[in-house]
Amino acid sequence: MREIVFDTETTGLDPRTGDRMVEIGCVEMVSLVPTGNTFHAYYNPERDMPAGAEAVHGLSAAFLSDKPLFRDTAHELLDFIGDAPLIAHNAGFDFGFLNAELALCEREAVCMSRMIDTVALAKKRHPGAKLSLDALCTRYGIDRSHRVKHGALLDAELLAQVYVELKGGRQIGLELAAETAAVEITTEVVAVRKAPDGPRREARPHAPTPEELARHREFMAGIENPLWG
Repeated sequence: MREIVFDTETTGLDPRTGDRMVEIGCVEMVSLVPTGNTFHAYYNPERDMPAGAEAVHGLSAAFLSDKPLFRDTAHELLDFIGDAPLIAHNAGFDFGFLNAELALCEREAVCMSRMIDTVALAKKRHPGAKLSLDALCTRYGIDRSHRVKHGALLDAELLAQVYVELKGGRQIGLELAAETAAVEITTEVVAVRKAPDGPRREARPHAPTPEELARHREFMAGIENPLWG
């Protein structure tokens, strides 16, 4: 199954008060395995960047000033995500901003039924534990040493690893490998047992002839001090 893990960076916490999405990063997975296909884009929010938000992701208004407007390149993102389920950490936040941007350019919203929230998954699996992306990376031994500030694509890549662990972890890979090996073994056996083409030979008789029985008795009689005597 194809799934998209994604993350956004924004100018603030609420699109209803004028905050905008300024970055999105997406990671494609098929059967819980990253394919290597990603989508990443920055957007000009057409507004200032609050100092608090810039401190989190490091994206300044000056840096974003020459980036495309979301409405001008929205089709690229929509083509990438297709109709796949969308996975995010605290997914309601990211869905809220994504659909707010789509509304501003008069495009259809992404259906909330496609949403998979890794916070909800983690809460069920680890009740009472810390549920931040950093905390889950620590729990599962996922290296985030290169993460100095929040970045949409980097966070999506980390979340993809967390998501695999929340769904069963490395055991899934072992099960898939075992299934593949079983298929290969079965194929090999079938290939060996395949009946040859051409006419069949009659079965060779294995019963001894009277002459063979006589020679055998003569041979046995010539054995001195047999163990069975």
